[in-house]
Amino acid sequence: MSRAAPHSVVIVAFDGVQLLDVTGPAEVFSTANAHGARYEVRVVSPTGAEVRTSSGVRIGVDGGPDSVPRHPGTVLVPGRSDWRRAVADQALTGLVADLVRRSRRVTSVCAGAFVLAETGVLDGRRAATHWRLAAQLAAAYPRVLVEADPVFVQDGHVHTSAGVTAGIDLALSLVEADLGPATAREVARELVVFMARPGGQSQYSARLTPREARHPVLRTVMDAVGADPRRTLAELTREAGLSARHLARLFRSETGMTPGQYLESVRLEAARALLEAGEDPVDTVAEASGFGSAETMRRVFQQALGVAPTAYRARFRSTRSSPPSGSPIRTNSSGSSAVPPAPQLSSAFSQSGTERAMPAR
Repeated sequence: MSRAAPHSVVIVAFDGVQLLDVTGPAEVFSTANAHGARYEVRVVSPTGAEVRTSSGVRIGVDGGPDSVPRHPGTVLVPGRSDWRRAVADQALTGLVADLVRRSRRVTSVCAGAFVLAETGVLDGRRAATHWRLAAQLAAAYPRVLVEADPVFVQDGHVHTSAGVTAGIDLALSLVEADLGPATAREVARELVVFMARPGGQSQYSARLTPREARHPVLRTVMDAVGADPRRTLAELTREAGLSARHLARLFRSETGMTPGQYLESVRLEAARALLEAGEDPVDTVAEASGFGSAETMRRVFQQALGVAPTAYRARFRSTRSSPPSGSPIRTNSSGSSAVPPAPQLSSAFSQSGTERAMPAR
């Protein structure tokens, strides 16, 4: 991003908007200004009047449509839980459509993707939203290529993110793109958040899914996978006492995944937990988490998260001893200090283990 002129960030606010969808990204951009950025953040509403957010907190705005620069650098559209009311608001969708045409970069947080979809800018593009709303977005706007899992997605100049705190991750990624990783790290450190979840990181935990399964045999199989992700499909099918076809039908009907996809997702979580909190070599992690080889694990990480295992560890590994005096303490996603011991597979899969993901569907 050029430092010769300010980069205007226009955040669209409206009645019922989720407060953190607005304030989280705004705080990221504003904090970046203390580290060399020149973001000019302004909040606008369709009428130019203050708005009442979903939490009941009222926020003031900098003006209405006439207060927006001619060519904004970034437009950010937050969401509201009742997205149907948002897309039915012609003043709101008209303002957003106008900003989309004039802005160099278009972004949304959570259900803000529905408003962007209403303008047509997401047609033929990959997009993310809150995992609870992904199926609704796909049904309401079939031309949008909805991805239910990632924290955020970029497709050309359009960036969409998952729910609530994912807007902070998205804003940090934009700061990193504009000013580099060093500045983004400083902003994340000041805000006491991770720097930063990669866009492909899952919104929810596969190891919580057995709580949702209704069929007792399926729950037993899923619990067995959680206890030891090195189990093979053949072993699981044999122990379940079901045909491979019957087991596959159960998985698809209750989880939306094939048995192989579920097994891979659990192995991925096991590997992530071991990489985050331990120091074992990648080969050892691959074997312990059921991938068998480092190359297989690398391929799955690249496909699912967009990063290699070594890069994932560098970004997320918790400290294992007290840091030197004056050094920053790494934090977990809730902002509390995180100095856990290296997990064994059993502790890595305990329900009380650290979660960086949203609850399971």
